[in-house]
Amino acid sequence: MSRNFLGTHIDAVYHTSVIFGGVEYFFGAGVQTCYPGSSHHGRPMEAISMGKTELDMEVILEYLESLKTIYTAESYDLFLHNCNNFSNDFTMFLVGKGIPDHITSLPQTVLNTPFGQMLKPQLDQAMRGMTQAQVPKSSVPPPSSAKATPSTNGSITNMSSYTNGVGVKVDGPPTGIVHNVTRLNELHALLKSAKSSCAVIFFTSATCPPCKICYPAYEELAVEVGRKAVLTKIDLSQAFEIGSEYKVRATPTFMTFLYGEKTDEWAGADPAKLLGNVRMLVQMAHPPHPHSNLRLPTLQRPHHPVTYGKLPPLDRLIAKLGPTGTDPSVLALKDFIVTRSSSPDASAPLPSLPTISAFITSSLATLPPSSLFPLVDLLRLALVDTRVSGYFASDDPTLIRHLLQRTTALTDSCPHALRIVTLQLACNLFTSSLFPPLLLSNPDFSSPLIQLTASSLLDEDHAAVRVSAASLAFNISAFNHAERLTSRERDTLPEHAQVELVAGMLEALGKEEARKEMVKGLMLALGLMAYGCGEEVKDVLDALGAKGVVEKKKGLLEGEEELVRDVGKVFE
Repeated sequence: MSRNFLGTHIDAVYHTSVIFGGVEYFFGAGVQTCYPGSSHHGRPMEAISMGKTELDMEVILEYLESLKTIYTAESYDLFLHNCNNFSNDFTMFLVGKGIPDHITSLPQTVLNTPFGQMLKPQLDQAMRGMTQAQVPKSSVPPPSSAKATPSTNGSITNMSSYTNGVGVKVDGPPTGIVHNVTRLNELHALLKSAKSSCAVIFFTSATCPPCKICYPAYEELAVEVGRKAVLTKIDLSQAFEIGSEYKVRATPTFMTFLYGEKTDEWAGADPAKLLGNVRMLVQMAHPPHPHSNLRLPTLQRPHHPVTYGKLPPLDRLIAKLGPTGTDPSVLALKDFIVTRSSSPDASAPLPSLPTISAFITSSLATLPPSSLFPLVDLLRLALVDTRVSGYFASDDPTLIRHLLQRTTALTDSCPHALRIVTLQLACNLFTSSLFPPLLLSNPDFSSPLIQLTASSLLDEDHAAVRVSAASLAFNISAFNHAERLTSRERDTLPEHAQVELVAGMLEALGKEEARKEMVKGLMLALGLMAYGCGEEVKDVLDALGAKGVVEKKKGLLEGEEELVRDVGKVFE
């Protein structure tokens, strides 16, 4: 139909928004927020992963405030200043790249046709009621939600209510990017984000042939240093204000910053000098941890998460739900679990996950704690499937947050059956690469998760609770350890949470006298958390006598001499 009217084919009219830290940001009646998928535009029809942001939330919010002065309700224009322009600017800041060109170029494609020019005023006016509608109050996150740390999975999701909506799903900036900057406030924000690290500015120009000689080396450095430095590139033919601010007289010019202070400036196209200077800068900002010089095979190899996929008698489990067990969501969940378990190599059709999520969320608020565990156990079994865990990580993480908060809030009154299946469910969240960053970095998730794990490790009355908690502590430690080795800058799990978990693991290890597998798991988890740890964790390990605790458990770990030796070394 578009070809008949415009003379060119158009797949869809796109609306986009940006999601990270469990909050959706979009432009309509100004810059607006909501819980993911709860705006008047509905759920996304497509999601495209964009990367992972390492910027501090304080820096992101400061930049977002500056965008609010540009993207006001009065300035909205369906063709020239719309949601896609906002998403493009915001993601360019977050991840160093914009949303796909076929989305941002669509308005101009329409305007390039005679019929498009003629219809522009009518379309802009007709769509304003939809594009600038207010978000329902129940869907607006509280201010605390917007302050969640976004080293989580963020995402750009196009939440379109049009016939063919497209979404872009983003995690945040990938490691190894060069930020192309044109605005002074954006550069200031990036430099501020590197105050605890280092940054490099490459001043170039489209009319500077020698600059191009340094491009490959600069891209190579971006991949090499990853999150350890912020690398920016500024084309002075487009960023006059920046050139004036920094008094750049020639291109290429390079400036380096260490801990927020300018350390060096030089001009000239010398790739070898560029590589040497930046590598020295990064080494000064991130001196190697002493543990990196040790040979510790058990702590330096990959570790796979512990998962719980064993099926109980499903009919008996569902019968414990009483009348709730006949709900269509419960039956659909059961059918999916049975189909998947009978043919694990086949791809079992997914049930309606949004419907199931809504049902379980409602049940968490209405069912008594003693009746919740069968429902949580069914969800545990479904989460073994990476498609399910991926959905709840990227599209509907609030269900898991509510479950963790509900179980933790019950404290000592939590039925041990509910505590066990919640711990095992949390272990299964590690089947998706999307969930662990969210679980560990966002305090709405990490606080109840660590509290649940640490308290369960010390449950003296229920051995099964302690074993499940030890498995979860291992998964948390292994993922944080892997991310620490990758980034060598910032742990996914905040250090205060590491301290709480380490203290719980050490106390549990000291009390365990019989179960070899539990002792082995806790010792390995402690070693992974201690390897390359910060000063706060090291101080706690020293104060609680970690090395002595490990020594006392040698007798229970016959045949595991390498593990005992390696863990002992990181405690020295």
